[in-house]
Amino acid sequence: MSSVSMLRNVLFFGGLSDEELAALAESVGKRTFARGMIIFHKGVVGRSLYIIESGRVRIFLLSESGQELSLNIYGPGDVFGELALLDGLPRSAGAVTMEKTVTLTLHRDDFLRHIEAQPRMAWSIMEVLSKRLRYTTEYAESLAFLDVCGRVAARLLELGDRYGLQTEDGIVIELRLTQAELATWVAATREFVNKALGIFRDQGLLEIDGQRITILNRPGLQRRVRY
Repeated sequence: MSSVSMLRNVLFFGGLSDEELAALAESVGKRTFARGMIIFHKGVVGRSLYIIESGRVRIFLLSESGQELSLNIYGPGDVFGELALLDGLPRSAGAVTMEKTVTLTLHRDDFLRHIEAQPRMAWSIMEVLSKRLRYTTEYAESLAFLDVCGRVAARLLELGDRYGLQTEDGIVIELRLTQAELATWVAATREFVNKALGIFRDQGLLEIDGQRITILNRPGLQRRVRY
């Protein structure tokens, strides 16, 4: 896929003409990251944003004690790392690849230059940032007001909606997540996540086969999400 075709499918650059996309494509580079590679850490100066061509990237925070909190997962067509380019401040979170990932990169100077030249980009960027703010608010609400079982249920439902494959048996979450990785999504220990998954499995809500999770009863799992 050409850079222009790739950029045409990115919401951040919605409304741009083919000529404008072609001009933007001349400014982008390309980088490939192996699975498990840190793309950037929280607190470093951000000079580029990243557009995912293939693969998946997890955005995370890391406490001084080494505890991780996952904030989001981005896949093909998604943009990340834009906040540091907009405000010039250090990165607000870290980013790590979940699988081999290929990205297009856009330097801050080029990014700002294109916004000035094509003001319509600003509207698309505001739309994306508004959606992400809503997501972050809902995520914070779940961490604050749900117990561990509720948080695990909420995250599995979200991952099922975003990355689920509907089969005859149920919704297969097409992400190979360990219990330790899932624990970073719900601010809990692996042991508590293991217990919650066991409860849901025994209740017939889930099927668990190694790192493969299938939602068997979505309405039943939804009832476990109570504020």
